[in-house]
Amino acid sequence: MFPEFRDLISTLKTEDAHFARLFQRHNELDHQIKNLENGPLPADGRSVETLKKEKLLLKDKIYVVLKKAATTA
Repeated sequence: MFPEFRDLISTLKTEDAHFARLFQRHNELDHQIKNLENGPLPADGRSVETLKKEKLLLKDKIYVVLKKAATTA
């Protein structure tokens, strides 16, 4: 996610607790979605869709923080 901000992401994960929580939650959702989609039982489409929407919202929030940090750096 956002390879152009790789260094900034590393910095923010250690220096900005809010960013670290957003990033961690995004990764947790990513794993949950993959597990549901690839699991032995068929995934409930609505719950996967809800998780994907939350993940996308977090990605948008992460991007806003990255853009702000990149312009102030």
